[in-house]
Amino acid sequence: MAAMDAAWPSPAPTGSWTVSRRLVLRPVPWEAVQAITAGRRLPGWADDYPAEGDAMIAGLLFRAGPAAWPGANQAWGHRQVVERATGLVVGGIGFAGPPGAAGEVELGYGIVPSRQGRGYATEAVAAMVAVAWADPVVEAVVATTATGNAASRRVLEKAGFQLVATDEELRFRLPRPR
Repeated sequence: MAAMDAAWPSPAPTGSWTVSRRLVLRPVPWEAVQAITAGRRLPGWADDYPAEGDAMIAGLLFRAGPAAWPGANQAWGHRQVVERATGLVVGGIGFAGPPGAAGEVELGYGIVPSRQGRGYATEAVAAMVAVAWADPVVEAVVATTATGNAASRRVLEKAGFQLVATDEELRFRLPRPR
């Protein structure tokens, strides 16, 4: 993929694609799921993509199979994080599913080591929170991170999440603004 046009809007859900200032969040193509689970690389990936978390998600999607694939392209599916300047896939982000009975959605994300420290995770999280707020059913976005993952904790705090539980993991919650 060629570099993304710098004039694209920011941040805006466009169907199941979301575009921010420096990133495009797009549904994970089935071809990528197949390649990741088979240990193959595709063109347009950063040298260190997929990371461990991306491989785990691809495995879950692969086991769900292509019959479940239309759901992967909806708001609550997983997305690849694409760096607009290069057009390279540099991570993944997505919800664990649609809102539950309490109106919560769980968000997970990861950026490959070669692109960490650039604010991409913070930007991607903010864009996905905007996607969540577009659905009036969503009352809160939640996320967890390992207790020792200070960078992920900072990402969530910058996005306005509040620490609500500390046990084996840190649990964060961002209530819908009123």
